[in-house]
Amino acid sequence: MTAPSIRNVSEREARQVAEAAREQDWHKPSFAKELFLGRFRLDLIHPHPTPAVDDVRRGEKFLATLREFCETEIDGARIEREGRIPDETVRGLKELGALGMKIDPKYGGLGLTQVYYNRALALVGSASPAIGALLSAHQSIGVPQPLKLFGTQEQKETFLPRLARTDISAFLLTEPDVGSDPARLATAAVPDGEDYVLDGVKLWTTNGVVADLLVVMARVPASEGHKGGITAFVVEADSPGITVENRNAFMGLRGLENGVTRFHRVRVPAANRIGPEGAGLKIALTTLNTGRLSLPAMCAGTGKWCLKIAREWSGAREQWGRPIAKHEAVGAKISFIAATTFALEAVVDLASQMADENRNDIRIEAALAKLYGSEMGWRIADELVQIRGGRGFETADSLAARGERAVPAEQTLRDMRINRIFEGSTEIMHLLIAREAVDAHLSVAGDLIDPDKSLADKGRAAAKAGGFYARWLPKLVAGPGQLPRTYQEFGELAGHLRYVERTSRKLARSTFYAMSRWQGKMETKQGFLGRIVDIGAELFAMSAACVRAEHLRLTGAHGQEAYQLADAFCRQARIRVEELFHRLWTNTDELDRKVVSGVLGGRYTWLEEGVVDPSGDGAWIAEAAPGRSTKDNARRPFR
Repeated sequence: MTAPSIRNVSEREARQVAEAAREQDWHKPSFAKELFLGRFRLDLIHPHPTPAVDDVRRGEKFLATLREFCETEIDGARIEREGRIPDETVRGLKELGALGMKIDPKYGGLGLTQVYYNRALALVGSASPAIGALLSAHQSIGVPQPLKLFGTQEQKETFLPRLARTDISAFLLTEPDVGSDPARLATAAVPDGEDYVLDGVKLWTTNGVVADLLVVMARVPASEGHKGGITAFVVEADSPGITVENRNAFMGLRGLENGVTRFHRVRVPAANRIGPEGAGLKIALTTLNTGRLSLPAMCAGTGKWCLKIAREWSGAREQWGRPIAKHEAVGAKISFIAATTFALEAVVDLASQMADENRNDIRIEAALAKLYGSEMGWRIADELVQIRGGRGFETADSLAARGERAVPAEQTLRDMRINRIFEGSTEIMHLLIAREAVDAHLSVAGDLIDPDKSLADKGRAAAKAGGFYARWLPKLVAGPGQLPRTYQEFGELAGHLRYVERTSRKLARSTFYAMSRWQGKMETKQGFLGRIVDIGAELFAMSAACVRAEHLRLTGAHGQEAYQLADAFCRQARIRVEELFHRLWTNTDELDRKVVSGVLGGRYTWLEEGVVDPSGDGAWIAEAAPGRSTKDNARRPFR
């Protein structure tokens, strides 16, 4: 029995699969969830949570060792030039214990907290983004994290010691015709005695070219004794029948070991299944709840480097008799970089510390951090290139060849671009967060807009919704944000927190109005939903920035400077928020849909005339039918 190369599913089935993979319940409070409901729960994030003394000692000790390694043993320019991470560099990382930063010491790991794990990724990612991606893919979404959360004791004892010191892991979900719609997953895992037999093809397998262990998502067919469904497996990468058919090359992250992996009659012991059959997507999404924090951590690290270069360069470069930083057009960009970097670090540190404390459900916070970090990190890198001018577009090697400092600004821009796609594109993150943001509404009124529900079900839903909204809507009219002395302990930042409180209620009212207006069609209004989420992201970042500034003031660490950065960031964010609110109801969404229909219908092909298409021949999506590989194995484990 084999899987078809493409699974055709209806839109409804796709939604059902995605919905079944969601965590349905909220057992802990969530600051971001409350924010979208118009309830500004400052008490959930202030006072700023702090790490335990032992965690700080252990984390700082490792960061000091890692910093020395980054400065002396990592040659980022060589990795960029050769498109490979040298084996000796990876050996050094293994000896440091960098593969096991998040693995419990009883399994040979370092047992770092999420806070220090993220700081380590930001540090190593500044030396080489490719190494940052290697370590993140290994620990944030690779085998260690799902085993930590869902593995059996035997699985942990078998695999975690290897993963902590010697073995690199990869996460394999995407397929040539399957991206963010896992309902179409075609890779099969057919039960056969005490084993499962895997057949299929996986695409964009980060670390897949060099990995020793894989976590693979495959579909188990339902049969007697088997529930079936998408299921997670730990697979030895050197198993017979596994072929890395291609090492992919990209715009940036030249050292990324990302490939195409084919499975042909690969036998996997049932003991290597993670969790029950059918739980694979839920395992993947739960893993990403904290796993997503690694990416914005590296974005914040990039922001720090961009700020350093912008400061040094704009002070040295003079135009019209003064440093370019003194010219307002450039100075505004530097202010944006500084203020936004402060906010990005505030968001990541707050969400990470909340993850370590485990008092709050941070699934929305982590998703917002990923969305906001990737979008703002890209803007920061782009602004640095603009500040550097022609030198920003020039490669570091070219700059060095003519005697100037080898600043890899253009490489940074290329490397950062993937973050808006990695681990859920911005568009998918908008939909994912929007679904969580309206969860409270759907839980009480979802049956009202479900076409498959009976009149009796709709009647019960109407009664339930009436009670909920009778209690909820009046609370959106007025709140603490309208009182001039609220949050006064934050001094000059108090006004920004009052703004967040008022605006969160406005955001909730806007969401309710849209649901009342569009009802079941709400899910198709992706432009509106994206703006709702972006407003929430700005409000979360403003909250994090203010709380971090107050924390730094109380601890005596650059408090005055932090307040100034937080103030600048909040003022910039408020302008963006007001524009987003305006665009909720004044936009070109409807016209855009008509234009798109015309483009797809071929009505504008005349506009494409006058150019040549340099694209090569070939299918838009490569054939991925299961079967024996006809290509040489490109797998290249580190030695």
